[in-house]
Amino acid sequence: MKKVVFVFAAVIALAACSQKQTAAPEVEGSEVSSEVVTNDTISEEMKAANMQEVQAYLKDCGAFFIATADGDQPRVRPFGVSEIIDGRLYIMTGKVKDVYKQMAKNGKFEICALKKSGSEWMRLSGTLVSDETLAVKEEFLNRNEGLKSMYKADDDNMAVLYIENATARFCSFSAPERKVGF
Repeated sequence: MKKVVFVFAAVIALAACSQKQTAAPEVEGSEVSSEVVTNDTISEEMKAANMQEVQAYLKDCGAFFIATADGDQPRVRPFGVSEIIDGRLYIMTGKVKDVYKQMAKNGKFEICALKKSGSEWMRLSGTLVSDETLAVKEEFLNRNEGLKSMYKADDDNMAVLYIENATARFCSFSAPERKVGF
């Protein structure tokens, strides 16, 4: 029952954030005014701070939902791990899974992470880029011991993907939307 309520709350939150047209507050250096974030938009320090904020939010939520495209059909599934390694925010999955095949075909994605309160959420969009670096895969596994029973860094199944041109939208029922990029 809790899972059904959580998914229902996530759907309501996505709909509310999509309909909200409130301007984001002015936050010097961290607000992104356009959908696409370019390297010229914000400083490297601000990108790193924004990435840290997004990572902390994902960890605080525990599970988050990632949407991909399967032709003209959207697909959404829960994920639970993300890591910042070498200045990049990564997620991981298995190459044998449909989600990876969809990501490889079309790197555009959106994540929705809902706080346990059910009244705050973050939408994160951008492009996923596959990284075959063995050291990154090993570090990801070292930080997520539970995955070692399912994946090996050199098993040709483990896929780590980092997020490029990210825009995170922080939403709630009680405050204006705020956008950051990295």
